Amino acid sequence: MRAAAAEETPGPAGPDSGSAGETSASGAGPPRPERPPARIGWRKLTFLPVGLIVVCLATWLWFAQADLDALTRNALSGGQVSKALWQHIQLTAISTFFVLIIAIPLGVLLTRGAFSRATPVAMAFANMGQATPAIGLLALLVIWLGIGRRAALIGMVLYAVLPVLSNTIAGLKANDPTLLEAGRGIGMSPMGVLIRVELPLAVPLILAGVRTALVLNVGTATLAVFGGGGGLGVLITTGITNQRMPVLVLGSVLTVVLALLVDWVASLAELLLRPRGLRA
Repeated sequence: MRAAAAEETPGPAGPDSGSAGETSASGAGPPRPERPPARIGWRKLTFLPVGLIVVCLATWLWFAQADLDALTRNALSGGQVSKALWQHIQLTAISTFFVLIIAIPLGVLLTRGAFSRATPVAMAFANMGQATPAIGLLALLVIWLGIGRRAALIGMVLYAVLPVLSNTIAGLKANDPTLLEAGRGIGMSPMGVLIRVELPLAVPLILAGVRTALVLNVGTATLAVFGGGGGLGVLITTGITNQRMPVLVLGSVLTVVLALLVDWVASLAELLLRPRGLRA
């Protein structure tokens, strides 16, 4: 009787052993951590470049069947198109470089201690630079500095410094004070807090300002022709003054394509350089 009762009574490990057996039988292990989503999707990588390629191809096909006169062929021959495009890229890259090395350090400085009192003055000057019509600003610089690329570059820098400067100041001021205090609490120096905490948190806003400045510089570079700076504005003004639609169309299409391409590259950089912890 005792042996039968012992056989009928389940042991204390019965339910646990059964669930363990089911777990082993099903082969389900611990849950795997979810893979973080990719920063850049395939649509972001393909849609705009494909569209720009289609636009360039359509423009080339239109030129292939267009009846160009001698003046139009002369304006587009001898590598003048590639020269104007390369000058435009150089103007955009150089002016954006100077915008970055001026606006970002100045924005950092204007958020430090006593220097923050000068923020309204600096922002007023930056607003004046962008509020002034670009062609008027360039004309004043040409009168002062003479005709050449230097006047065009200075005008482009003054015109594009506002978005980077304002976004740098806004990004640094928007940081959570408790995070900065935590950095100081673990022994970081003020420079360490700035480099390792404040600037990484402000990266999204700073990059948005840089993206805006790039697109502004691509558009403003078309006016560099009036100061002797070259660029795609040469084709546009040639097409307007000589009433040659093919030259005007080519200069305009290349400017639009370059602006969209620069904005696309800047948007990729904005996604790649943004700290992972700040992603939604």
